[in-house]
Amino acid sequence: MLKIAILGSGGWGLALACTCSRLGHDVTVWSAFKDELDSIRRTGELRSKLPGVYIPESIHLTEDISCASDKDIVLVGIPSKFVRSVCLQAKPYVSSDTIVVSTAKGLEDGSLKRMSEILSEVFVGNTVAVLTGPSHAEEVGRGMPTAVVVASENVEAAKLIQSAFSDDVLRLYVNTDVIGCEIGGAVKNVIALCSGVIDGLGLGDNTRAALITRGLSEITALGVAMGGRKDTFSGLAGLGDLIVTCTSLHSRNFRAGKLIGQGTNPEEAVRIVGTVEGYACAAATLELAKKYGVSMPITEQINKILFEGAKPKDVVTELMQRPFRAE
Repeated sequence: MLKIAILGSGGWGLALACTCSRLGHDVTVWSAFKDELDSIRRTGELRSKLPGVYIPESIHLTEDISCASDKDIVLVGIPSKFVRSVCLQAKPYVSSDTIVVSTAKGLEDGSLKRMSEILSEVFVGNTVAVLTGPSHAEEVGRGMPTAVVVASENVEAAKLIQSAFSDDVLRLYVNTDVIGCEIGGAVKNVIALCSGVIDGLGLGDNTRAALITRGLSEITALGVAMGGRKDTFSGLAGLGDLIVTCTSLHSRNFRAGKLIGQGTNPEEAVRIVGTVEGYACAAATLELAKKYGVSMPITEQINKILFEGAKPKDVVTELMQRPFRAE
Protein backbone atom coordinates (compact mmCIF):
# COMPACT_ATOMS: atom_id res chain seq x y z
CA MET A 1 0.00 0.00 0.00
CA LEU A 2 1.28 3.44 -0.96
CA LYS A 3 0.41 6.81 0.54
CA ILE A 4 -0.79 9.06 -2.27
CA ALA A 5 -1.87 12.70 -2.24
CA ILE A 6 -3.76 14.09 -5.23
CA LEU A 7 -3.69 17.87 -5.51
CA GLY A 8 -6.87 18.94 -7.26
CA SER A 9 -10.46 17.70 -7.26
CA GLY A 10 -10.97 17.80 -11.01
CA GLY A 11 -12.48 14.89 -12.89
CA TRP A 12 -9.17 13.22 -13.79
CA GLY A 13 -7.75 13.58 -10.28
CA LEU A 14 -10.90 12.10 -8.76
CA ALA A 15 -10.98 9.26 -11.30
CA LEU A 16 -7.39 8.37 -10.42
CA ALA A 17 -8.21 8.67 -6.72
CA CYS A 18 -10.99 6.12 -7.18
CA THR A 19 -8.63 3.77 -9.02
CA CYS A 20 -5.91 4.05 -6.37
CA SER A 21 -8.38 3.58 -3.55
CA ARG A 22 -9.79 0.50 -5.26
CA LEU A 23 -6.25 -0.86 -5.43
CA GLY A 24 -5.89 -0.50 -1.66
CA HIS A 25 -3.73 2.63 -1.44
CA ASP A 26 -4.13 5.32 1.21
CA VAL A 27 -5.47 8.23 -0.90
CA THR A 28 -5.98 11.88 0.04
CA VAL A 29 -7.52 14.47 -2.29
CA TRP A 30 -6.76 18.14 -1.69
CA SER A 31 -8.75 20.99 -3.19
CA ALA A 32 -8.73 24.75 -2.80
CA PHE A 33 -12.49 24.64 -3.40
CA LYS A 34 -14.25 23.66 -0.19
CA ASP A 35 -17.62 23.65 -1.95
CA GLU A 36 -16.48 20.82 -4.22
CA LEU A 37 -15.28 18.71 -1.31
CA ASP A 38 -18.48 19.44 0.61
CA SER A 39 -20.50 18.31 -2.40
CA ILE A 40 -18.64 14.99 -2.41
CA ARG A 41 -19.09 14.60 1.34
CA ARG A 42 -22.80 15.32 1.01
CA THR A 43 -23.71 13.36 -2.13
CA GLY A 44 -20.85 10.90 -2.66
CA GLU A 45 -20.05 12.36 -6.08
CA LEU A 46 -18.98 15.57 -7.79
CA ARG A 47 -21.73 16.03 -10.34
CA SER A 48 -20.21 19.13 -11.90
CA LYS A 49 -17.07 17.29 -13.02
CA LEU A 50 -17.61 13.54 -12.66
CA PRO A 51 -21.35 12.89 -12.65
CA GLY A 52 -22.53 9.42 -11.75
CA VAL A 53 -19.18 8.29 -10.34
CA TYR A 54 -19.22 7.33 -6.66
CA ILE A 55 -16.26 8.63 -4.66
CA PRO A 56 -15.39 6.00 -2.00
CA GLU A 57 -15.54 7.12 1.62
CA SER A 58 -12.06 5.62 2.06
CA ILE A 59 -10.65 8.62 0.15
CA HIS A 60 -9.67 11.41 2.52
CA LEU A 61 -10.83 14.89 1.46
CA THR A 62 -9.11 18.01 2.73
CA GLU A 63 -8.55 21.73 2.12
CA ASP A 64 -5.24 21.53 4.02
CA ILE A 65 -2.34 21.29 1.58
CA SER A 66 -0.06 19.97 4.32
CA CYS A 67 -1.64 16.63 3.37
CA ALA A 68 1.23 16.42 0.86
CA SER A 69 3.61 15.56 3.70
CA ASP A 70 4.87 12.02 4.31
CA LYS A 71 3.59 10.67 0.96
CA ASP A 72 5.10 8.18 -1.45
CA ILE A 73 3.50 9.93 -4.42
CA VAL A 74 2.10 13.45 -4.83
CA LEU A 75 0.06 13.78 -8.00
CA VAL A 76 -0.54 17.29 -9.33
CA GLY A 77 -3.91 17.09 -11.07
CA ILE A 78 -4.83 20.71 -11.78
CA PRO A 79 -4.97 22.96 -14.88
CA SER A 80 -1.56 23.99 -16.17
CA LYS A 81 -1.92 27.70 -15.34
CA PHE A 82 -2.19 26.87 -11.63
CA VAL A 83 0.53 24.21 -11.44
CA ARG A 84 3.39 26.45 -10.31
CA SER A 85 1.38 28.33 -7.66
CA VAL A 86 -0.08 25.16 -6.14
CA CYS A 87 3.29 23.39 -6.17
CA LEU A 88 4.86 26.35 -4.36
CA GLN A 89 2.16 26.02 -1.69
CA ALA A 90 2.85 22.30 -1.33
CA LYS A 91 6.64 22.58 -1.45
CA PRO A 92 7.24 22.97 2.33
CA TYR A 93 5.46 19.68 2.99
CA VAL A 94 6.79 17.40 0.25
CA SER A 95 9.60 15.07 1.32
CA SER A 96 12.71 14.77 -0.83
CA ASP A 97 12.01 11.09 -1.51
CA THR A 98 8.42 11.67 -2.69
CA ILE A 99 7.75 11.05 -6.38
CA VAL A 100 5.91 14.02 -7.89
CA VAL A 101 3.62 13.28 -10.82
CA SER A 102 2.04 15.76 -13.24
CA THR A 103 -1.18 15.08 -15.16
CA ALA A 104 -1.59 18.62 -16.55
CA LYS A 105 -1.43 18.94 -20.34
CA GLY A 106 -0.22 22.39 -21.22
CA LEU A 107 2.63 24.88 -21.39
CA GLU A 108 3.33 27.65 -18.90
CA ASP A 109 2.35 31.05 -20.24
CA GLY A 110 5.37 33.29 -20.69
CA SER A 111 8.12 30.80 -19.86
CA LEU A 112 6.80 28.17 -22.36
CA LYS A 113 7.93 25.49 -19.91
CA ARG A 114 6.51 22.00 -19.76
CA MET A 115 4.84 20.89 -16.53
CA SER A 116 7.67 18.53 -15.56
CA GLU A 117 10.11 21.42 -15.87
CA ILE A 118 8.02 23.42 -13.41
CA LEU A 119 7.86 20.50 -10.99
CA SER A 120 11.62 20.00 -11.21
CA GLU A 121 12.21 23.69 -10.49
CA VAL A 122 9.92 23.72 -7.46
CA PHE A 123 10.72 20.29 -6.03
CA VAL A 124 14.49 20.34 -6.51
CA GLY A 125 15.95 16.85 -6.21
CA ASN A 126 12.63 14.99 -6.30
CA THR A 127 11.91 12.37 -8.93
CA VAL A 128 9.38 13.77 -11.39
CA ALA A 129 7.05 11.83 -13.68
CA VAL A 130 4.28 12.60 -16.16
CA LEU A 131 1.00 10.70 -16.56
CA THR A 132 -0.56 11.31 -19.97
CA GLY A 133 -2.43 9.70 -22.83
CA PRO A 134 -6.00 9.22 -24.15
CA SER A 135 -8.04 9.35 -20.97
CA HIS A 136 -11.42 10.98 -20.54
CA ALA A 137 -11.97 11.14 -16.78
CA GLU A 138 -15.65 10.29 -17.21
CA GLU A 139 -14.79 6.95 -18.81
CA VAL A 140 -12.01 6.06 -16.37
CA GLY A 141 -14.36 6.86 -13.48
CA ARG A 142 -16.94 4.48 -14.94
CA GLY A 143 -14.40 1.68 -15.32
CA MET A 144 -14.05 1.72 -19.11
CA PRO A 145 -10.76 0.14 -20.28
CA THR A 146 -8.13 2.85 -20.73
CA ALA A 147 -4.41 2.81 -21.58
CA VAL A 148 -2.08 5.69 -20.73
CA VAL A 149 1.63 6.43 -20.37
CA VAL A 150 3.80 7.21 -17.37
CA ALA A 151 6.97 8.98 -18.46
CA SER A 152 10.04 9.65 -16.36
CA GLU A 153 13.79 9.71 -16.76
CA ASN A 154 13.81 7.47 -13.68
CA VAL A 155 12.65 4.13 -15.06
CA GLU A 156 12.26 2.51 -11.64
CA ALA A 157 9.99 5.33 -10.47
CA ALA A 158 7.92 4.99 -13.64
CA LYS A 159 7.59 1.25 -13.03
CA LEU A 160 6.48 1.90 -9.45
CA ILE A 161 3.72 4.23 -10.69
CA GLN A 162 2.80 1.72 -13.38
CA SER A 163 2.34 -0.96 -10.76
CA ALA A 164 0.56 1.33 -8.31
CA PHE A 165 -2.03 2.73 -10.73
CA SER A 166 -2.74 -0.22 -13.06
CA ASP A 167 -5.70 -2.53 -12.62
CA ASP A 168 -8.06 -4.45 -14.89
CA VAL A 169 -9.50 -1.25 -16.44
CA LEU A 170 -6.56 1.18 -16.34
CA ARG A 171 -3.29 0.07 -17.95
CA LEU A 172 -0.08 2.12 -17.79
CA TYR A 173 2.88 1.88 -20.16
CA VAL A 174 6.35 3.14 -19.22
CA ASN A 175 8.16 5.68 -21.40
CA THR A 176 11.40 7.60 -20.81
CA ASP A 177 10.66 10.32 -23.39
CA VAL A 178 9.26 12.99 -21.07
CA ILE A 179 9.61 15.77 -23.65
CA GLY A 180 7.76 13.87 -26.36
CA CYS A 181 4.98 12.75 -24.03
CA GLU A 182 4.40 16.26 -22.71
CA ILE A 183 4.47 17.97 -26.10
CA GLY A 184 2.05 15.36 -27.44
CA GLY A 185 -0.30 15.93 -24.51
CA ALA A 186 -0.14 19.72 -24.66
CA VAL A 187 -0.30 20.44 -28.38
CA LYS A 188 -3.05 17.91 -29.12
CA ASN A 189 -5.35 20.32 -27.26
CA VAL A 190 -4.60 22.96 -29.90
CA ILE A 191 -5.47 20.56 -32.72
CA ALA A 192 -8.61 19.49 -30.82
CA LEU A 193 -9.77 23.11 -30.82
CA CYS A 194 -9.35 23.06 -34.60
CA SER A 195 -11.31 19.81 -34.80
CA GLY A 196 -14.17 21.43 -32.91
CA VAL A 197 -14.09 24.39 -35.29
CA ILE A 198 -14.42 22.00 -38.23
CA ASP A 199 -17.41 20.35 -36.58
CA GLY A 200 -19.00 23.73 -35.86
CA LEU A 201 -18.59 24.70 -39.52
CA GLY A 202 -20.44 21.53 -40.54
CA LEU A 203 -17.47 20.06 -42.41
CA GLY A 204 -17.01 16.32 -42.75
CA ASP A 205 -14.95 13.29 -41.89
CA ASN A 206 -12.51 13.92 -44.74
CA THR A 207 -11.67 17.30 -43.27
CA ARG A 208 -11.20 15.92 -39.77
CA ALA A 209 -8.99 13.09 -41.04
CA ALA A 210 -6.81 15.61 -42.86
CA LEU A 211 -6.63 17.80 -39.76
CA ILE A 212 -5.69 14.95 -37.41
CA THR A 213 -3.05 13.62 -39.80
CA ARG A 214 -1.45 16.97 -40.58
CA GLY A 215 -1.88 18.07 -36.97
CA LEU A 216 0.06 15.01 -35.83
CA SER A 217 2.78 15.94 -38.32
CA GLU A 218 3.05 19.39 -36.72
CA ILE A 219 3.13 18.00 -33.18
CA THR A 220 5.81 15.47 -34.15
CA ALA A 221 7.98 18.06 -35.89
CA LEU A 222 7.91 20.35 -32.86
CA GLY A 223 8.46 17.54 -30.36
CA VAL A 224 11.44 16.12 -32.25
CA ALA A 225 12.96 19.60 -32.63
CA MET A 226 12.73 19.98 -28.85
CA GLY A 227 14.44 16.65 -28.21
CA GLY A 228 11.56 14.17 -28.18
CA ARG A 229 11.63 10.81 -29.95
CA LYS A 230 9.69 10.46 -33.19
CA ASP A 231 8.19 7.10 -32.22
CA THR A 232 6.56 8.60 -29.12
CA PHE A 233 4.14 10.50 -31.33
CA SER A 234 2.77 7.36 -32.96
CA GLY A 235 1.90 5.97 -29.50
CA LEU A 236 -0.60 6.68 -26.75
CA ALA A 237 0.87 10.04 -25.74
CA GLY A 238 0.78 11.25 -29.34
CA LEU A 239 -1.68 9.77 -31.82
CA GLY A 240 -3.81 8.11 -29.14
CA ASP A 241 -4.38 11.31 -27.17
CA LEU A 242 -4.91 13.30 -30.37
CA ILE A 243 -7.64 10.97 -31.64
CA VAL A 244 -9.63 10.89 -28.42
CA THR A 245 -9.48 14.66 -27.94
CA CYS A 246 -10.34 15.49 -31.55
CA THR A 247 -13.40 13.24 -31.78
CA SER A 248 -15.29 13.40 -28.49
CA LEU A 249 -17.72 15.77 -26.81
CA HIS A 250 -16.05 14.81 -23.54
CA SER A 251 -13.23 17.07 -24.74
CA ARG A 252 -13.60 20.66 -23.53
CA ASN A 253 -11.21 21.77 -26.28
CA PHE A 254 -13.41 20.16 -28.91
CA ARG A 255 -16.57 21.68 -27.41
CA ALA A 256 -15.05 25.17 -27.28
CA GLY A 257 -13.85 24.85 -30.86
CA LYS A 258 -17.29 23.77 -32.00
CA LEU A 259 -18.83 26.89 -30.46
CA ILE A 260 -16.22 29.03 -32.23
CA GLY A 261 -16.99 27.32 -35.53
CA GLN A 262 -20.67 28.08 -34.99
CA GLY A 263 -19.89 31.77 -34.57
CA THR A 264 -19.27 32.25 -30.84
CA ASN A 265 -16.50 34.68 -29.91
CA PRO A 266 -13.44 32.62 -28.76
CA GLU A 267 -13.25 34.26 -25.32
CA GLU A 268 -16.95 33.65 -24.78
CA ALA A 269 -16.62 30.03 -25.91
CA VAL A 270 -13.89 29.46 -23.33
CA ARG A 271 -16.02 31.12 -20.65
CA ILE A 272 -18.96 28.84 -21.48
CA VAL A 273 -16.96 25.60 -21.52
CA GLY A 274 -14.58 26.29 -18.61
CA THR A 275 -10.99 25.07 -18.58
CA VAL A 276 -9.81 24.93 -22.21
CA GLU A 277 -6.10 24.12 -22.13
CA GLY A 278 -5.71 24.53 -25.89
CA TYR A 279 -6.70 28.20 -25.81
CA ALA A 280 -3.62 29.47 -23.96
CA CYS A 281 -1.48 26.65 -25.32
CA ALA A 282 -2.08 27.76 -28.91
CA ALA A 283 -0.11 30.96 -28.44
CA ALA A 284 2.63 29.22 -26.45
CA THR A 285 2.94 26.50 -29.11
CA LEU A 286 3.33 29.07 -31.86
CA GLU A 287 6.07 30.78 -29.86
CA LEU A 288 7.87 27.45 -29.47
CA ALA A 289 7.50 26.76 -33.19
CA LYS A 290 9.18 30.06 -33.99
CA LYS A 291 11.88 29.44 -31.41
CA TYR A 292 12.75 26.03 -32.88
CA GLY A 293 12.20 26.98 -36.53
CA VAL A 294 9.31 24.54 -37.06
CA SER A 295 6.55 25.18 -39.63
CA MET A 296 3.12 24.73 -38.00
CA PRO A 297 0.51 26.20 -40.39
CA ILE A 298 -2.52 24.75 -38.58
CA THR A 299 -1.31 26.19 -35.30
CA GLU A 300 -0.70 29.55 -36.99
CA GLN A 301 -4.24 29.65 -38.34
CA ILE A 302 -6.00 28.72 -35.08
CA ASN A 303 -4.07 31.54 -33.44
CA LYS A 304 -5.50 33.92 -36.04
CA ILE A 305 -9.00 32.73 -35.15
CA LEU A 306 -8.45 32.91 -31.40
CA PHE A 307 -6.55 36.17 -31.12
CA GLU A 308 -6.78 38.13 -34.39
CA GLY A 309 -10.47 37.88 -35.29
CA ALA A 310 -10.01 35.71 -38.38
CA LYS A 311 -13.12 33.91 -39.64
CA PRO A 312 -12.93 30.11 -39.46
CA LYS A 313 -14.17 29.62 -43.05
CA ASP A 314 -11.47 31.93 -44.37
CA VAL A 315 -8.82 30.09 -42.39
CA VAL A 316 -9.83 26.72 -43.83
CA THR A 317 -9.63 28.17 -47.34
CA GLU A 318 -6.20 29.64 -46.64
CA LEU A 319 -4.90 26.27 -45.42
CA MET A 320 -6.25 24.48 -48.50
CA GLN A 321 -4.61 27.01 -50.83
CA ARG A 322 -1.12 26.74 -49.36
CA PRO A 323 1.70 26.00 -51.83
CA PHE A 324 1.87 22.36 -52.96
CA ARG A 325 4.39 20.06 -51.31
CA ALA A 326 5.17 16.40 -50.81
CA GLU A 327 3.99 14.53 -47.72
